[in-house]
Amino acid sequence: MLTALSLFTIALFSEEGGGSLVDVSPGLIFWTVITFIILLVVLKKVAWKPILAALEQREAAIKDALEKADKAQAEAKKVLEENQANLLKAEEESKKIINQSREYAEKLKEQMLNESKDQAKKILDNAAAEIDRKKEAAFDELKTQVAEIAIKAAEKIMNENLDSEAQRKIANKFIGEITKN
Repeated sequence: MLTALSLFTIALFSEEGGGSLVDVSPGLIFWTVITFIILLVVLKKVAWKPILAALEQREAAIKDALEKADKAQAEAKKVLEENQANLLKAEEESKKIINQSREYAEKLKEQMLNESKDQAKKILDNAAAEIDRKKEAAFDELKTQVAEIAIKAAEKIMNENLDSEAQRKIANKFIGEITKN
């Protein structure tokens, strides 16, 4: 509407005779200034408040977004620090578990070595005892054979008729005295 009014005013006061574009016309300047002032007043009444409100709303939204971004950045930094602390704690825990495992393995190794040494000693002791038993049995058998031989030899030497039970007693007594020495 204002532009139509401006055009009407210009057409009304313009001189007939075609002037050039660079000609200065005081009437045209006057009405252009008046039109500009009216346009400013109308814009101030109608458009400035919504435009300023929209700008303020946008400024507030940007400010809020910046605050949220700062908060998010601070929270991310805090989470990162917590994660790093948790990572360090997990590394320490894993080192502790590894050390405990190594210590347990060493103890288990020592225990197994001790048990196998004990078992080997028992086997050796049992073998030595078995050898002693076999040696005693062999010695007893040898004594019996020696007694038999001695009896036969004595029988032949003496050519007496002694009964064999009495001869055995004499031979055993003789062997017993020999073994004591």
